[in-house]
Amino acid sequence: MNKSYYSLGLMSGTSMDGVDASIIHSDGTTKYEAISNKYFEYNKELYKDLTSIRDKIASSKDLKTLQNELKFIEKKITLFHAKAVDEIIRKSKTNIDFIGFHGQTIFHSAKEKISEQLGDGDLLSKHTKKTVIYNFRQNDLKNGGQGAPLTPIFHKLLKNKYKLKSPLTILNIGGVANVTFIDAHDNMSSSDIGPGNCLIDQWTRINSKNNYDKDGKIASLGKINKSILIQALKNFEHKVQDIHGPKSYDVKDFDLSFVRGLSLEDGAATLTEYTSEILCNLTQICTGEDEDIIISGGGRKNRFLVKNIQKKINSPVKLIDDLGVDGDFVESQAFAYLAIRSYLKLPISFPETTGVGEPCTGGTIVKNF
Repeated sequence: MNKSYYSLGLMSGTSMDGVDASIIHSDGTTKYEAISNKYFEYNKELYKDLTSIRDKIASSKDLKTLQNELKFIEKKITLFHAKAVDEIIRKSKTNIDFIGFHGQTIFHSAKEKISEQLGDGDLLSKHTKKTVIYNFRQNDLKNGGQGAPLTPIFHKLLKNKYKLKSPLTILNIGGVANVTFIDAHDNMSSSDIGPGNCLIDQWTRINSKNNYDKDGKIASLGKINKSILIQALKNFEHKVQDIHGPKSYDVKDFDLSFVRGLSLEDGAATLTEYTSEILCNLTQICTGEDEDIIISGGGRKNRFLVKNIQKKINSPVKLIDDLGVDGDFVESQAFAYLAIRSYLKLPISFPETTGVGEPCTGGTIVKNF
């Protein structure tokens, strides 16, 4: 019997609103139990720091130009994570073996082999007195992969734990959307496929006092500008048609300039339709009729977006929560699981999921106490 570990996963997504923390008990292969989950919201100052620094970064050159500011914010975000670690460990009364620390992504370019996450693993280890595993994407990039998505191996674990029928498609709608396909023989493949919440969130932040379109209520009040939509979809199709194999995107790869000049509601409606069209078209290419599609990620809470997807797809569409999984903590649990696999030197990315040359492990392991 393989040894099992208690691992704490920390994930902060592109919404930059806080940290999801999850403790799991797993052997890094087939055994898995969720122990505790908790969300820690960033204060207004840290949220503003993160969103403003992200907006300043247009290319990898800016990472050097802004390195002092980035170091300052990295320390703040690491100390915030340290407090989150202390609290969830104290409340769950669990003695964890290590921490899977994703950090806050501020720039990703597979072409340049760069994926920059704010988060100091050494500092987190020092403050928490725990072994920390971080820098999950760099080894994949170094070996020819896209550096994302990394969650498919955990999706496969969930599929087997909850005895979901094959073939299965998991559509994860974060800031960027990705899809995991698991066939009848349990083989998996995946790719980023387009914008998730990022354009809708950005439009809402720019044009209102809200950080996102809750339940899609703003979009539901608007009217889709069909001529703008058709041209934008053609432009996106032209952009991706020559890219073969797994892809990865940064939120900066998507541009909302095509809806500028529209009202708040019409812009939100057009962007929601644009997003759902891209996700449905690319999901259905590899999904057979009557094949279950599970939606995960923060985008599953946008009811208007989900309804649009359900109308367009010819397969049964469910939310991951319907399976008894807490959909808010899939990614934080995934990085707890990836930390165990990294510690055991098991692969976390695969040719079919990131385009890496061969299955490879990842993560930097630090013990600074």
